[in-house]
Amino acid sequence: MPLLTRGILLAAVLLLAGCASTEPVWRERAQWSLEQLAYETAHELRPEAYRSMLEAFEQGEAVYLKQRDAEQADQLYRLAFQKGQLLKMELDEFRAHQLAEAQRKAEIERQRQAEERKRIEEEAQERKRKEQAARELAAAKAAQAEQNAVALRELPVRYSVRRGETLPQIAARPEIYNEAGLWPLIYRANRDQVRDPYQLWPGQVLKIPRSYTREEAVDARRQAGRR
Repeated sequence: MPLLTRGILLAAVLLLAGCASTEPVWRERAQWSLEQLAYETAHELRPEAYRSMLEAFEQGEAVYLKQRDAEQADQLYRLAFQKGQLLKMELDEFRAHQLAEAQRKAEIERQRQAEERKRIEEEAQERKRKEQAARELAAAKAAQAEQNAVALRELPVRYSVRRGETLPQIAARPEIYNEAGLWPLIYRANRDQVRDPYQLWPGQVLKIPRSYTREEAVDARRQAGRR
């Protein structure tokens, strides 16, 4: 055999041996992708997609380690890597959605808490306003009661009849009742000395009732209307 021919055959044999022993270029990438996705719990979040990637990688391992076909194995490793990339994108989208949903819920909760604080503040302000109004009303009632008591103390409780006066005329006096129709109140308090409300004696000292009820005043007006 010529020397040149033997040289060519030797080079071809060495080239084939070198190709057979070359490690697939996608194996390390696919393996790293598997480990990274496992760390990111892809097997729990997307079990089917992760299992499909793992099966492609395991098929590549079987072809490479048992059949020693680096080229065919590399195609399977590349397929596993590509599935891993797609799965990584899907996980990123899923986590982005989770983050957006968490932020949305956090914003809703923040608004709810803000509204709750506002409601509590408004209720507290309304409660203070009502308490203040109640205190002012109580103070006004107390002042009015005191004023009425003072006025009542200043009003005469006895009256000396003047010539020609009748009970309606006496009741109509401003310092008495300022209303003629209330004369029956005086009449009832002085029955022991008054027989006719229209016939009084000068100098008679009449008792003037001051503590009477609304019902008693209504009844007095009714009686006065019948005269």
